[in-house]
Amino acid sequence: MTPEIYRYKVGDIEVTVLPDGYRIVPVDDKYLTNASGAELAKALAAAGLPTDKMKNTYTPIVLTTGGKRVLFDTGVGEAASKESKGERGMLNASLAAAGIDRGAIDVVVISHFHADHVNGLLMADNSRAFPNAEIMVPEVEWRFWMDDGEMSRASPGRMTELFANNRRVFGALDRKVTPYAWDKEIVKGVTAVGTPGHSIGHTSFVVSSGGKRIFVQSDVCNNFAVFAPHPDWHGAFDQDGAQAAVTRRKVYDMLAAERLPVQAFHFPFPALRMVEKAGDGYRTVALTGV
Repeated sequence: MTPEIYRYKVGDIEVTVLPDGYRIVPVDDKYLTNASGAELAKALAAAGLPTDKMKNTYTPIVLTTGGKRVLFDTGVGEAASKESKGERGMLNASLAAAGIDRGAIDVVVISHFHADHVNGLLMADNSRAFPNAEIMVPEVEWRFWMDDGEMSRASPGRMTELFANNRRVFGALDRKVTPYAWDKEIVKGVTAVGTPGHSIGHTSFVVSSGGKRIFVQSDVCNNFAVFAPHPDWHGAFDQDGAQAAVTRRKVYDMLAAERLPVQAFHFPFPALRMVEKAGDGYRTVALTGV
């Protein structure tokens, strides 16, 4: 099946939205650390969604800006395609469907070092998926995950697995990356914004051109039906759940006040929405363009 591709413009910058697939996640007491599975199911029901499982989607984007093709995050990787029988690991097929050769990607910008954002840097045989691209990473994130002392203190389970995976991925790239700072323009028309909590160096981006703007939120809100109406809930996948909640409120207050569209990594395709205040939380409204 040919992947669905979505395109729109932010001023002179073209945005190409590329599905990488999805993972079905069970609704249980393990997903949130400060709310129950029953509360989670209630939130899903309020959004008209199934209450026993969630569809966690992955949605990288390519910006064409300043004469360059810039990929933001890489999905779960092509190796996951066979393992999941094509449910995920679709990015390379989506690029091909969009008429974009992997070798024509000039820059890959990574928002943070979780597997569904970095694993697509490699092919199934551990070769480079984007052989001609500069790999840009948040300097805060890079320092943390490449610090042997931090790795030695990592709690067993998710954190030790993430350290091992990041050493594997970036080791295969010979650690040839370009660290970038927050509050700086990293490519033409794109400013990096520190949004820590989900990970220590988690980064979002403001894309601006011709008087138009969008906010690329990475994982500030992992599920529109869960964390928008309940911004103070902590995901078990958050490195610092309390900080993630503070960041979410700060970002979503800003998006709602400024009427700034958000392009989200984990929202339903094409993952472009507007944020509005709703009670003590927020709601998101699907958009078709900016």
